Amino acid sequence: MAVPQDRDALLAAIRLEFGKLTAVLAEVPPDRLHERSMEGHARGTTMSPFDLVAYLTGWNELVLKWLERDAAGKDIDFPETGFKWNELGRLAGKFYADYERIAYPQLAARLQAASGRIVAFLESTDDAALYGRPWYGKWTMGRMIQFNTSSPYANARGRLRKWLKART
Repeated sequence: MAVPQDRDALLAAIRLEFGKLTAVLAEVPPDRLHERSMEGHARGTTMSPFDLVAYLTGWNELVLKWLERDAAGKDIDFPETGFKWNELGRLAGKFYADYERIAYPQLAARLQAASGRIVAFLESTDDAALYGRPWYGKWTMGRMIQFNTSSPYANARGRLRKWLKART
């Protein structure tokens, strides 16, 4: 899929990729949700499908934090307070730990809700706000949202499909 250049394309990408991801997640046997045999987000680590959903939830909720801080006129610590862009593996580990005590149905619902809130935000925002100016460095708000929603959904789906295929 081409990189979205406007709100409608971004919404379509998020909806499409989230739907595809949800379908593949439904194929994961419940008794294997915590099986840490998938390549992790940091070199030399492994993760489970549950961890992958925690990772996506963490990023979606982080995008919402960015948007809330922006709307309030507050500074945003990209990517997250206490983390630099070259520490994303460590941030992934934080997300795994943040959600590890949540039952999977609640975690999946939380991801669904966060994605839905991002979509609702986008539906109420125009192209000028999303793509009319840089928001972080050279990146527009729309591109930063895409980097952390539709792109990781597609990546996660690919990881899951590969993992499922290797185990059947």
